Amino acid sequence: KQWYQRRVAITAGGNWKLHKSENFEDFLKSIDVGLLKRQAAKMVSSEHHIVQDGDKMSVTVVATGQKGKQQEYSVGGSFSEQEVTGDTAEVSTEWDGARIKEIHNAGDFTYTLLRELQDENTMVLHLESPKGTQAKRIYKKM
Repeated sequence: KQWYQRRVAITAGGNWKLHKSENFEDFLKSIDVGLLKRQAAKMVSSEHHIVQDGDKMSVTVVATGQKGKQQEYSVGGSFSEQEVTGDTAEVSTEWDGARIKEIHNAGDFTYTLLRELQDENTMVLHLESPKGTQAKRIYKKM
């Protein structure tokens, strides 16, 4: 059964555009992102271009008005990236059923991101701050 659940996640490949956010500003506030950066983050439209080959992930994030980022990792491994706060985070990854769980540790704060497919055209990023504040970023397949 675990093997089957992991195979479902293979369909995450493709191009995804941010459709809507739920509670994102409160999430940013809970990880101490300042007012100006929170306001800017709310206005950003982002796309995730994902290539997935088994456990190997390549995620290119393109965001309007911001420097994009490239994530290359194998699920079960880790990578470094710059957070919206400007801090560098060490990100560890693992399978959580059919979802990919990322734990972002930026020294002063740690948060969890779960990437899951709601259906073949909808990808949801579930975010949870150390204070328990939860948010969703909902993407639609392009």
